Amino acid sequence: MKKFLFLVFVIFLKTSYAQKKITVNLNNTNLKEAILLIEKNANYQFYYLDSWLNTNQPIKEGFKDSTIETILDSIFKNSEINYYIIENNKIILTKNNKIHDSNYLYTVTEYTTTENTPNPKDSLIEIKRKITKPSSNPIFTSREPIKIKTIKIGKEGNTHQNKYTLSGFVKNTSTNKPIENLLIINKIKNIYTYTNDKGYYSINLPYGVNMIEAIIPGAQTSKTKIILLGDGTYNFNLTETSEQLNEVIIQSNAKKNIKSSITGITQIKAEDIKTIPQVLGERDILKVATTLPGIKNAGEGSDGVNVRGGKSDQNLFLIDKSTLYNPTHFLGLFSAVNPFTTKDLKVYKGNIPAEFGGRISSVFDIVTKNANTKKIAGEASIGPVTSNISLKLPIIKEKSGLLLGGRSTYSDWLLKAIDDNKLKNSSASFFDLMGKYSHQFNENNTITASGYYSQDKYSIASDTTNTYGNKIFSLNWFHKFNDKTSGNLLLSNSSYFFDIDSETNTNKDFVLKYKINEYNLKLSLKYLLSKKHQFSYGIDSKLYKINPGNITPKGNKSIITPFSVQQEKALESSIFISDDISLTKKLSFNAGARYTIFSALGKSSQRIYDPNSPLSDASVIGYKEYKNNEIYKTYYGLSLRFSSRYSFTDDFSVKASLSNGYQFIHRLTNNTSASPTDTWKLSDSNIKPQEAIQTSLGFHKNLKDDMYELSIEGYYKKFKNILDYKVGASFLLNEYIETEVLQGPGESYGIEFLARKNTGRLNGWFSYSYSRAFLRLDSKYPEEIVNNGKPFPTNFDKPHDLSIVANYKLTKRFSLSSNFSYQTGRPITYPTGKYIYQGNEYLLYSNRNEYRIPDYYRLDIGLNVEGNHKLKKLAHSFWNISIYNVLGRSNPYAIYFVTKDGKAQAYQSSIFSKPIPTITYNIKF
Repeated sequence: MKKFLFLVFVIFLKTSYAQKKITVNLNNTNLKEAILLIEKNANYQFYYLDSWLNTNQPIKEGFKDSTIETILDSIFKNSEINYYIIENNKIILTKNNKIHDSNYLYTVTEYTTTENTPNPKDSLIEIKRKITKPSSNPIFTSREPIKIKTIKIGKEGNTHQNKYTLSGFVKNTSTNKPIENLLIINKIKNIYTYTNDKGYYSINLPYGVNMIEAIIPGAQTSKTKIILLGDGTYNFNLTETSEQLNEVIIQSNAKKNIKSSITGITQIKAEDIKTIPQVLGERDILKVATTLPGIKNAGEGSDGVNVRGGKSDQNLFLIDKSTLYNPTHFLGLFSAVNPFTTKDLKVYKGNIPAEFGGRISSVFDIVTKNANTKKIAGEASIGPVTSNISLKLPIIKEKSGLLLGGRSTYSDWLLKAIDDNKLKNSSASFFDLMGKYSHQFNENNTITASGYYSQDKYSIASDTTNTYGNKIFSLNWFHKFNDKTSGNLLLSNSSYFFDIDSETNTNKDFVLKYKINEYNLKLSLKYLLSKKHQFSYGIDSKLYKINPGNITPKGNKSIITPFSVQQEKALESSIFISDDISLTKKLSFNAGARYTIFSALGKSSQRIYDPNSPLSDASVIGYKEYKNNEIYKTYYGLSLRFSSRYSFTDDFSVKASLSNGYQFIHRLTNNTSASPTDTWKLSDSNIKPQEAIQTSLGFHKNLKDDMYELSIEGYYKKFKNILDYKVGASFLLNEYIETEVLQGPGESYGIEFLARKNTGRLNGWFSYSYSRAFLRLDSKYPEEIVNNGKPFPTNFDKPHDLSIVANYKLTKRFSLSSNFSYQTGRPITYPTGKYIYQGNEYLLYSNRNEYRIPDYYRLDIGLNVEGNHKLKKLAHSFWNISIYNVLGRSNPYAIYFVTKDGKAQAYQSSIFSKPIPTITYNIKF
């Protein structure tokens, strides 16, 4: 009975003590200041470490007649601090953990202010576990070695959830740049996620101890024991451990092809293509892309690519999110993308994300490398046709750096080596320059400025010099608002130009100039609602200015009359949003929408045509004048993008998508060869925007721990308002393009197969696609009807397309590589009869594209020799010895017919009809 009364008395005392009322004003104080005020205004003594209270987040409360528990609960609610009140008005603070009476004994050691005290206010708290009653709480149990870092996240409370969210960033300690596609995994629980392109991750983990590993090839694996008591953040810093060698891997992220909900996406790492034999030894990421299913070109010397039955102008090429209008050099033989400054390429050919617009077939998203902010690094090569160099220069250590790259050619000897007398006196050269400066002000703000310039100059069997090139400048600001929201603000200018300088020493010498300018302002934001739910949204506006051409006389003797085509101008503005949702582990969706308004702007003079006649000079009934910046035609459209993925197992999934798009700009060319005189035309009163809708279905399977990847994907596309051209159409210095073009519907469909082996001594891929592309040009006017109004194959319709790329490691330093390509011959219009008129023989032609040129096939082989793989070498070297077209196949590029000396004769043109051996030396430091 006495013990009971004593216990009641103790409880009464503690209750009375706990209910003591306090009045204290803590407004505009931080935690440290608040504790000092409580100690000063009430009879309490706190024990803690100063480092726990290093926060400047202000408290904005005052307390009147409040209990100590009420005050402490309020000021610690957004922190990781717990408290425990013991006798004698002492309050022990703990970080993360909560003290329980039944599990602990306490010994408090107080510092006094002496000269031996490093931190006079700090107190050490020694908490000893009772041996007689071990805790059953799993967060204090671990069998991992002591050397693994232990981190506590969150704040322990009286109750807890089963799972909490851990998020943060991963960066490379050498470059201080984010690491994308890095695996964050709890192997015991088999819970994992990947970092995004900004190095950000978010993962749901169980309460308690989690052994977390951050894994990516080429970097030291980080193991951390994280005691998760609530939602929180943790950033990983990884260190590079080795030099990446010559694996041929197009997409190295395990199971990403299975888990991604977006269809028709391919990623190519620039570092992984260096062993693939290419023409004249030039490493070319865009040429490698054409070895993958669904991506084709019209042949050697062709400009651009054709994706899933689309025209070459229906592809959007981006360098660091800025438009690249002409992606080729040297008459289409090389790409204008410097391989030494390029990090990777993503090709969207199925469901294009909503943030991209303006093209209806594909997006080639090229990302350049980041500078090294710690030390100087670089790469260089020398080959038979081109030389290349890139440098990474730190400006402010671990904060800013500069990437510089340059490439040039000395290729005149190549034209002289071609078996064509007309080319003996020809010349051709090109160069490109790339610069990128980035500055990280802090973890939340990074500014990047990029500049790109390219120029080609050639004179082929004439006294006329053609010059063309690209200019790009962009400024990008990345800002992280908080752990869930980040954004990019982009301001850029992209332009493409060509000049024709005719100097024949006659009275008809001239200079002709053309230029297109694009100004782009884009704000894109990302919001991570949860691990399974991420929004992307923003606005995008482009101003186009086109100088369609002006010609001026050259020299005092020239009789050429100066002439200019009126300028074109338009504003294309969009708002977009997309949502990536994982409903379950098996089912996910990616849905997006993009609404675009296109306004054609004056100053302009627009023809008015007779509505009952075809568009021609003869059907003009008037003109209408529009003032500067006056809107004279508006188009608008809503693009919807939807893609879904269902995983039957961890290594087998099915994907489906449906999307549509609009394109308001058109490239004008009436042949398949590269030509600097190809121009761009904006939609206006008489030329409508192109439209497309696509649906696709695909199956993806991984085998043997992701060593093998298999995929098969089919698609169907319908087009509207596709441009084609009247026979004999001319676009250069033509004021009224609408009289030279026709517009009609089209369709394409196909099935694509890809088998890839990612690792091992033998690696590479096999791709095959069967596809068709048709166009129909029908009208109520006979002169606008082609092929009797029936569909006919497009110029780039090549049903069968097969590629095999293989790399075999003989030793760690030596490897063999090969590339085999086969394509059905492209369509052509053949003569089917002839007649004689006034003594000359003339040809009658078949329906449009009714026949085909012979099939195309080519085999390339290469030997790759690495230097030794010592990590502490000053530089690493690499030799590539290759033979392009080793079979000497004379692949016809074009077949054409002319009447000469009264006879109709057929001619065939080929490029690289003989084996082309090359040797290239590369060095990396």
